[in-house]
Amino acid sequence: MPSRLQAPGVSARFLDLLAAERLDESRVLDVGCGSGRLALALAPACTWVVGLDRETALIREARRRAAAAGLANVEFHEADVEREPYHPWKPDLVTAHLCASDAIVERAAEALRPGSCLAMVAFHVDQWKETGKVSRFAYDEARMRRVLEGQGFSIEALEVEREVRRFASVEEGLAAAVGLEDRWRADGRWFRYIAFLESGGRTLTRSHLVVKARRA
Repeated sequence: MPSRLQAPGVSARFLDLLAAERLDESRVLDVGCGSGRLALALAPACTWVVGLDRETALIREARRRAAAAGLANVEFHEADVEREPYHPWKPDLVTAHLCASDAIVERAAEALRPGSCLAMVAFHVDQWKETGKVSRFAYDEARMRRVLEGQGFSIEALEVEREVRRFASVEEGLAAAVGLEDRWRADGRWFRYIAFLESGGRTLTRSHLVVKARRA
């Protein structure tokens, strides 16, 4: 059956994996929640949802959005999800959308009971590969498998979702990345991407890992 969960910009496959859990009996901890996109989509289907993020402005916006939606079973707190423990929130399910690290997996393993799930969307190493720089938050399949199994998780889904945009000209390639320009200028990727286009490259790759693993 198709997932009843809907969240703009979130993988439909990821939402289907979440919908397969007993959400109506679950307390969900959404780490790196940002402004609450995933947490707010999950809240109507869940017992309780807690979103954590270290950015004060994003937590403030998530709370505003929850209030505007009239959701009484979701709360948001400022926290460093790579350092602070998750067990005080007593989660049945830990989610992380485009926020993945070895530390997050380790803390989820500490907090989840046997049989409970960790579900994530992580950046794949091919994400924006045309810039010649791999994010420190990016994983390939082998590394993600090692991290999960090393923390006692049994993997149920480990899938790559990849979209490659193709362009007819340098100008089209630059236009496709215009929303990323400021960030890429700050870390040097913008100039590498221009060099890629000027040398004849005509692609831009978006690539994510969709993960679901159960605590053994």
